[in-house]
This record gives sequence, C-alpha cells and structure tokens, in this order.
Amino acid sequence: MSDEAAIVADGSISARRAAPRTTIPNAKTSEPVLIRPLGAAAGVRPQSAREAEAGLERGPAATIAACVRDGLLHPGQVAADAGTRISAADREHTAFSVVRAEQAMAESVGLMERDDLDVLPLAGVPVAVEHGLPIAGEPVPWGPAAAADHPVVARLRAAGAVVVGHVTAPELSRWVTSAGTEPVVRNPWNPARNAGSAAGAAVAAGLVPVAHGCDGLGAVRVAAACCGVFGIKPGQYTVPGAGAWSGLVESGVLATSVDDAALALSVLAARPDLAEVDPPARLRIGLAVDPPSRLTRVDRHWTAAARRAASLAAAAGHLVEPTALPYGNALFAASLRWLALGARDAPALPEPDQLSRRARHRLALGRTVHRLRLARPAQIDRVEARLLEFFEHYDVVITPTLAAPPPPVRAWHFRNRPATLLAGARFAPFTPLWNLVGWPAASVPMGEHPRSGTPVAAQLAGPPGSESTLLRLAAQLEAHYPWQRTAPATTAGRFRR
Repeated sequence: MSDEAAIVADGSISARRAAPRTTIPNAKTSEPVLIRPLGAAAGVRPQSAREAEAGLERGPAATIAACVRDGLLHPGQVAADAGTRISAADREHTAFSVVRAEQAMAESVGLMERDDLDVLPLAGVPVAVEHGLPIAGEPVPWGPAAAADHPVVARLRAAGAVVVGHVTAPELSRWVTSAGTEPVVRNPWNPARNAGSAAGAAVAAGLVPVAHGCDGLGAVRVAAACCGVFGIKPGQYTVPGAGAWSGLVESGVLATSVDDAALALSVLAARPDLAEVDPPARLRIGLAVDPPSRLTRVDRHWTAAARRAASLAAAAGHLVEPTALPYGNALFAASLRWLALGARDAPALPEPDQLSRRARHRLALGRTVHRLRLARPAQIDRVEARLLEFFEHYDVVITPTLAAPPPPVRAWHFRNRPATLLAGARFAPFTPLWNLVGWPAASVPMGEHPRSGTPVAAQLAGPPGSESTLLRLAAQLEAHYPWQRTAPATTAGRFRR
C-alpha cells in the first residue's frame, strides 16, 4: 500500500499506511459514496499534502476547511477520523455525553452537495457543542429531544461545520468542579486534576480542533487555562444567548490556536472581521496581578504567567505598565448573581423533577436571593463605572487566568456546597468580573506548572467591543510564545498531584 496523508486534531499532517477506502450512504440518494483521505482524491498533485502542511500555522480547523474547500480532503473522512479519536480516547476523558457518529457522517456527505461549499469558513470541521445548547433531534438535559437547533448550532452548520456531539456539562452548568452526578472530567495533561470543563478536555485531548462552551463565571477561560488551549468569552450580545441562563452566561469558543478560535467566533457572532488576526496597533496594556480579594492567594507560577504575557506584549512594541484593577465588591456581586442564576427559569425546564436534590437546593437559595433583592442592578453599575474610568487609560488588561492549579479529581457532588464553592473561588477569582459586566475576556497559554504538570495561562480583558483587539493581541503572543496544541502522551511517571 502507498502512504497517504491525514490531518489530525492537533494540526499536524501525519503519513499513514493507506487504509481500505470506505463507503457511506449519500444523505439524499442513499447511494454509496467513496471516502478518500487527503491525497487520494482524483486529480490531487503529489505536492498537495505539502501545500496543506505549509498552511498549518493557521490552525487545524482552518487547514481542514481549506482542504475540504479545495477538494483535497473529503469531510466524511474528517468526520470518520474524529469519531475514531473520540471512541478510542473518551473512555479515559469522559468528555462526550452524546456522540453523533452516524449523523455526523451523513451530514458530512450532504455537505459535499452544497453549492456554497467553496466559500464555507468551517467546511467539514468537526466541532463539539456543550450539552445544554439544543441540537435538533438530540436529547437536552432534563427533557426530550430538541425540536430545532439553537442559533449557535445553526450558525455552525450554516458555516459548514459538522457537529460531532455534545460535550458533558455539570448539572445546570453551574459548577467548575463538576458537582452533579456525572463523572468528573479528567485533565488530559494530568488525569489526577480537573479539566475545568469537558469542552476544554475535548480540545486539549485532540478529539476536536474547536469546541463551543458556555462561560458563566469564567468556564471557557477556566477550562482553556486548565487544559492549555486558547479560549475566549465575547462581550454580551455578541453571540446569541446561551439559553435560559443568559444574562451572566455567554457562548464562547475553545481551540488549539487563536486563529481557529477567531474563525469560529466570527461564525458564532456573524462577524467575518473577527477572523482577521493581524497584529494590532500599539496598545496601552495594564498588568494587574493582585487578586480581587485579600482572602485569595495567587500561586507564583500563575503570577509569572501574567508577567510573561506582559513581557511578550512589551517586546512586541506595546506600552505595558503595572496597575491595579478596581474590583471593589465585584466578586461578591458576581457570587450573588451566580446563586440567583436560573432560579426564575427553572420551572420552565421540560422535566425539572429530574434535577438532583443538590440542584434543587441551589435553585431554592437563588429564589431567596431574588426575594430579598440581594442582587441589585446598582451593584453592576458601580463596578462598571469604575472599569470604564480604568479603561480610559488602557486598551487591554492582563491578569493571571487562575490563582492555582486545577483542583484534584473528586466526587464533588458528595461534598457540601460550601466546600465546592470555596474550591472554585480559590482557584478562579480573576474570571467572574468580566461576566458580571458582560465584557470580553480570553485566556492564553503561557507555559506549564512545574508541580501539577498542568498548563498556566494569562487572561486578556477589555472594554465592550474589544473582541478583535483581544484576538489580535493573543495571536501576537502566540506567535512569540507558541504552545503545544494538545496534551502530550500520558506516562505514569509524569503525573503529579
């Protein structure tokens, strides 16, 4: 057999022995369709794989889409490869709650019949969607199968993406430690540690190059930081709301490269300009490493990650200076809103009686917060006023994304609520501020923690409408300090608790 090339999720092109070509049914005619890997398509010149490899700096999702548009790669093969990766690895990572193997294959074949295939920005790219966002025909939490796609899913499909499944989400998507009865998702860098979210684990493990995630008190950025990938939460109203919990929660993206995340966000926001990540003009950047509360301690390796990002930005020509963010009581205000989140919407759930006792108690506490009017709009107004004054002097602020490595893997649903809340507050105090005010923020990998063996990262944040600035700056940092796109192969001696 001859060697053939294949694009894998971490963006590399690997040679492999040619596997027997498979056929799958055409989505419309039911006739068999031959699936051929990259390099096997009729008329492809021998140098085509090398041409594709030359474009890998744009990220694996962008490369897959380019190869599908140019006829170098069949989307059915991409879907089949993704399905193989998921089935082979997901027993260990428990990232997927729903795998759409057959549906994804059929949809990928139907993609080839679209008249606009040659202009689809995500042509054939396998993506995962966080559970809770409806996919037509698939079960939703605590209810029957969804009748229609959520607008976010509809936009992904319209752009040519192939939705390969739902990634696991904690009950009500409320716990960064995964405090429902579902399995705790293990970190691909160190299985003894939490992954932050299944979306982050799926990307870091190389199961998909891009994943959607819901960011409430920082989930997208927390998972990106835990798993060593790039994650961005856009500002409020940039992307269609994340279901009944919108208001504090935004739909964001995680990807192995900034370019891929920008491409995916441009689709979700219906703003093609966000896909452009050329270096930004000279920026005024503040470096703020002090924690939001005196009760919070910051691991020095996470502080170093923020300082490293600031040094790289300064080396790129930006004006960087140390500063302090005017947090005020933002963390307390965000906590109150987190407690109240969803309490009014819970009765509208299809089958609320299926919620766990723990979740029902949390919703009852939220109703108490509402009844006593503890979460008031004026709290946000005061925080936002101080931030607007702060950003008269800066375009971007850099902080550590987290304050400590991800917590150990535990059955958090058997622990009391204060212990769970405290664990989240201790390791992720920097992210909630930007959900409270609804401003954009992103997490950029900045190395590895020597004790836990998990990544460290810096958070970039800016005022409303600064998504493009954050993406451009992040891409510039990536160019100066590239990271390993997926977690390394695991070995028993590597892991540290």
